[in-house]
Amino acid sequence: MIDKTAIIDPNAKIASNVRIGPYCIIGPNVQIGENVTIGSHVSIVGNTKIGKNNKIYPFASIGNDPQDLKYKGEETKLEIGKSNIIREYVTINPGTIGGGGITKIGNNCLFMISSHVAHDCYVGNNVIIANNVPLGGHVHIEDDVIIGGNSAVQQFTRVGKLAMIGGMCGVITDIIPYGLVYGNRSVLKGINLIGLRRKKIPNPEIMILSDAYKEIFKSENLTKNLEELNSNFKKSHFVKDILNFLDKEKKRPICTPFS
Repeated sequence: MIDKTAIIDPNAKIASNVRIGPYCIIGPNVQIGENVTIGSHVSIVGNTKIGKNNKIYPFASIGNDPQDLKYKGEETKLEIGKSNIIREYVTINPGTIGGGGITKIGNNCLFMISSHVAHDCYVGNNVIIANNVPLGGHVHIEDDVIIGGNSAVQQFTRVGKLAMIGGMCGVITDIIPYGLVYGNRSVLKGINLIGLRRKKIPNPEIMILSDAYKEIFKSENLTKNLEELNSNFKKSHFVKDILNFLDKEKKRPICTPFS
């Protein structure tokens, strides 16, 4: 069902069973998958592809120009997966040429009211971003991450899988997978035990991960700690996730208990 007040470009590709509410604007290069529900006063423009079963609430702005002074109208993209919930006043921008030309969002994510996904971001699956949380440009969020309300993630920051960030936290450093972070500025406080238990990770695996964490961050000399890490820890794929994350090229320092 498409409300008669919605303005939809004839070149837009709208699948079956899509609901579009009053006063929406859908641009010519937009693709919308099956069973998507779009509330009133939603703007979807640009080279934007939205998968099936998404629900978009009123006054969301999706696909409008990046908030980057270097952007000069180049053809870039925004891709949103399936079964996401995008609440009121959420803004999601496409990529820029300098960042690879695409912003990409996975599946089953929840973007709460007034959250923002800037240009060239990658957001994985099952991510929860709470109210008033902005992701700066080029931010990379892995699967199953939770970011608390009124936090802010600085551009080029990485957040590893199943990490949890507390509310009102300025995230200015990379967060390891399974990390628990909070504070006025991001400080690593331990392992996200609640998240691991919710995922039904066996307790022996959690204990190995917790012991490895203590060794990796036993002092401020992270390089030395990694060199001395017991090789038995590396048999755990959870520990491997952290080690691989630490080994990747990065633009931000790693968040530690000493941050």
